[in-house]
Amino acid sequence: MSLQNDYPWVQYPIIVGAPMRLISLAPLAVAVSKAGGIGFIGIGTDAHDLEAHLQNASRLIKEAPIKGSSSTTLPIGVGFINWGADLDTAVRAIEKFWPAAVWFFAPHKNSDLVTWTEAMRKATQGQTKVWIQVGSVNDAIEVVESCRPDVIVAQGSDAGGHGLERGAGVISLLPEIADALKDTGSHNTSLVAAGGIVEGRGVAACLALGAESVVIGTRFLCSTEAEIARGYQMAVLRARDGGVSTVRSKVYDTLRGTTGWPERIGGRGVINQSFLDAKDGKVTEESKKAYVQALEEGDAGWGEKGRLTTYAGTGVGLIHQVQPVPAILEDIRKQVRDIEFRIAIRQSKL
Repeated sequence: MSLQNDYPWVQYPIIVGAPMRLISLAPLAVAVSKAGGIGFIGIGTDAHDLEAHLQNASRLIKEAPIKGSSSTTLPIGVGFINWGADLDTAVRAIEKFWPAAVWFFAPHKNSDLVTWTEAMRKATQGQTKVWIQVGSVNDAIEVVESCRPDVIVAQGSDAGGHGLERGAGVISLLPEIADALKDTGSHNTSLVAAGGIVEGRGVAACLALGAESVVIGTRFLCSTEAEIARGYQMAVLRARDGGVSTVRSKVYDTLRGTTGWPERIGGRGVINQSFLDAKDGKVTEESKKAYVQALEEGDAGWGEKGRLTTYAGTGVGLIHQVQPVPAILEDIRKQVRDIEFRIAIRQSKL
C-alpha cells in the first residue's frame, strides 16, 4: 500500500511533520494534515495526557474538516518514545480515537516494538498504520522482519533532537535501506526520509533517492503553530552553518534530567554555553545549577551565550523566518515543482 492510499488527503510531495516531543501537539499536527501533509502529535515518553491531546485534535478537525480524510480514523498520527512510554496508557487513548498512524522510536531493544505493534493493530483493527523510525540498515532489517511495519522512517545523522550517535547521513542511508528492503521482499513497506531536510531542495533530493515522503522537523520549530518558546525559535533563526553550530551529545539530556535514553542515542542541538562548559561531555553540579537558573530567565535563557537546550538539525542555516504551516508547505512544494521542471527541461534538450 502507498501513503497516498492510506492517507487520501495528502498532496504531492507528501510532507510529514516530525513528532517533536511536546512541541508538535494538536495545533501543529492538525495544521500539517490540513495543509496536505501528515501531522504527528509528539507525546514522547509520557502518554498520560494523550487522550486530552487527541481530544483537542478531534475538536480542531471537526471545526474545519480535512477534505479527503477517512471517517474511520483521525487524520493525524501519534509519536511515541518507546523506552519511556507506557503501553497500556497509550493503547487506551489509541483505541478511543483511532489516529491514522503511530510512530515508534528508541525502544530499549528492537524486540520491544513487537508488543507495541501487535497492541496498536489490535486496538484499531489494523486501521492505525505503524511507522518505525530507524537510523541504521541493520535496525531497518530487524524491525521489518519482526514487526512488518507499514512505514520505515530512515533518519539520517543530520536530524535534530534524538538519533543514533553513530550513523550515516540520509543521502547514503536512504538508498541503502531501500536496497535492503527490496532484498528482504518488503515491497509493501513505505520508506520515508528524515534528517536535516528543511526546504524543497532537500525534499527533491530525498524523493530522487527513493523516499515516498519526507519528514520535516526543525523547520516546523519556526512555525506559528508550534508549542515553543520565542527564545527557542530565535535561537534557531540565529543559527548558521548547522554542521558546525550544532552537535549530537548527551550533555543536554543530562542537564534536563532525561537520562533514560538507550546508550547509543544522543540529542543534536545548537551549541551554547552549557555544552561549552561540559568538559569531555561531563556535566558538573555547577552547570546543573546554572541550567536551572536559566530556566527562570525566560526567553533570555536561550542563545549562543545561553544555557537552555535548543534541539535542532543541521539545516538551521536554511531557516530565516517564522511562518504558518500552510505557507511553509507551499514554499516547499513550489521549490520541488521548480526543481522537477528544470530537470524535465534539461532532459528534453538531451
